[in-house]
Amino acid sequence: MSLFFVIAVCGVMLGVMLLVIVQSVMGGFGRIYRDKIIETNGHVRIESGEVMYDYENMLSYLSERKEVAAASPYAHGVVMLQYKDRPAFPAIRSIDVNRENPVVPIAKYIILGGVDDLDDDSVLLSSSLATSIGAALHSTVEVYTPLIIDKLTEEEVLLPRELKVVGIYETGWEEFDSNTMIATMRLMQELYNLSSGVHGIAIRLNPGFDEEKVASTIREEILPPNEIMTWLDMYAGLLWILKLEKNMQFFLLLFIVIVAAFAIANAQLLTVIRKTREIGLLGALGGQPRQLIACYCLQSLFIGVLGTLLGIIVGLIALHFRNDIIHGFAKLTNSEDWLIKFYQFAELPVYYTSSDFIAISISALILTTLAGLLPAWHAARMKPAEALRNE
Repeated sequence: MSLFFVIAVCGVMLGVMLLVIVQSVMGGFGRIYRDKIIETNGHVRIESGEVMYDYENMLSYLSERKEVAAASPYAHGVVMLQYKDRPAFPAIRSIDVNRENPVVPIAKYIILGGVDDLDDDSVLLSSSLATSIGAALHSTVEVYTPLIIDKLTEEEVLLPRELKVVGIYETGWEEFDSNTMIATMRLMQELYNLSSGVHGIAIRLNPGFDEEKVASTIREEILPPNEIMTWLDMYAGLLWILKLEKNMQFFLLLFIVIVAAFAIANAQLLTVIRKTREIGLLGALGGQPRQLIACYCLQSLFIGVLGTLLGIIVGLIALHFRNDIIHGFAKLTNSEDWLIKFYQFAELPVYYTSSDFIAISISALILTTLAGLLPAWHAARMKPAEALRNE
């Protein structure tokens, strides 16, 4: 086995290994975002752009569908929150404590307090929001609603609502954790003067059902102005960015395989130069140019197959021990707490599909096979008589 062969195989192996690791990690982050979006929003939402008062009939309709695991009404908006002269302007969302848990399992994310203590005179705060205003469990906060401005125009004074913090939660989904407050449905209706209305209905589907197909079916059966949106519709921009990042990582890391392909071409070209007389002898014995081309391309393909297999195996091994490597590095640099604070993870997520391995393998095999064309073309152009005279 020549040194050139080993170097060429190692080059392909490293390129494929990095592609496997990066694509799997990017897929893991995408999977986490997907799960968090669904857990905090449900699979499908129904909104009308105005207050919905007939939502009970819609809930009855949804409860009869086999695709629907749970459905819950909600209301949302923005308020001003104040604690000891420290203001914030969080998003506020209502939950129906009797229905919400199957749709948005907020109870599993509570780190202090509990959902059972939530009533019309209390709220739940996200961990980041509580930290930003200095509030803690059992603190009393003041909430100012948009109705205060409306009342001022009518020369009336509406005092802020004093509410007790009975729970602090953390979902791991930064958009939800950074600036969100949760209240009961009745409290939200009072703060926004909704009477008995809601802003929409969140739906969680049973496993195995496609949200796009379910949304399309509901859209056909429920008359406008109701708007049916899936989580894919609501977060289309974010999902597009995640997909773009994954594809860009694939494109950039593919250049490592291209460099390895140049190494293969260089090694094969040196072989052609060193074996000029042998190539001339093959031509003199009746060897056809296409046979010489096939010979060198097959050699490159063999290097590509071996390097790709080794790259996938080594990549999967590295992914298996990824968390041990990260924790070891974090302990060595005393940065484990910073990973959790700024990147929101202590363990590296991984998710891969067969299509990832197929794309990586095909790309690597095509590039390595093409690497054999230059030396093969050079060998095929040799005239047997001149090649045999070569010293």
